[in-house]
Amino acid sequence: MVEQIHEAAEKLKLLGDKTRLTMLSLMKEREWCVCEFVDILEISQPGVSQHLRKLKAQGIVKEKKQGQWVYYSLNVDDKPYIKDVLQYMPDTKTILSGLNKEGVTSVCK
Repeated sequence: MVEQIHEAAEKLKLLGDKTRLTMLSLMKEREWCVCEFVDILEISQPGVSQHLRKLKAQGIVKEKKQGQWVYYSLNVDDKPYIKDVLQYMPDTKTILSGLNKEGVTSVCK
């Protein structure tokens, strides 16, 4: 029981970061490429990769390599407490509008 609390606390700590929470909220609807996060969040590719590495290490996201691109998607089916948090986050359209990125299209294809 104590181990479950520790594990949940470690995962939930990652959601306390605005950038990571934004990334996870975007992933509710589809998978995203690193380059898309760089464009949308206006942070460096190493910065995006660092956030995704932390999320992947805790099993919150999974990656799929497609050619030279790496796509990330949610992996929270076995983490209902994270799913619950994400259900209260805005949808992709709202997030992109708030960041003035409404017309963003993938440059990774």
